[in-house]
Amino acid sequence: MKNEITITVTDQSGIQHILLCPLEMGLTLKDICKAYELPMEAMCGGMAMCATCHCFVLNETIPLPEKNDIEEALLSELFNSDITSRLACQIHLTANMDGLAVKIAAD
Repeated sequence: MKNEITITVTDQSGIQHILLCPLEMGLTLKDICKAYELPMEAMCGGMAMCATCHCFVLNETIPLPEKNDIEEALLSELFNSDITSRLACQIHLTANMDGLAVKIAAD
């Protein structure tokens, strides 16, 4: 079993960041973006209350957990959300997500 995965995060300026993500710590996508000091606000600290960790999934072949009702509701209120929109705080990193690519949404 892998204990680390690699994901690619494109920031709001279009710069791609390759992140090495340990799996044994139970991190979310939001956590790893903050650890690498990427420009993701995440004001509520991962409680799915603010949508300031909104991102777009760029490769739909990577299996992600289904959106829960709270995430769906928050995303539906955003002017720039689409079918690929997710809240980074709701994506807990797993070995199946190796190769995941996301873009942080503009403010």
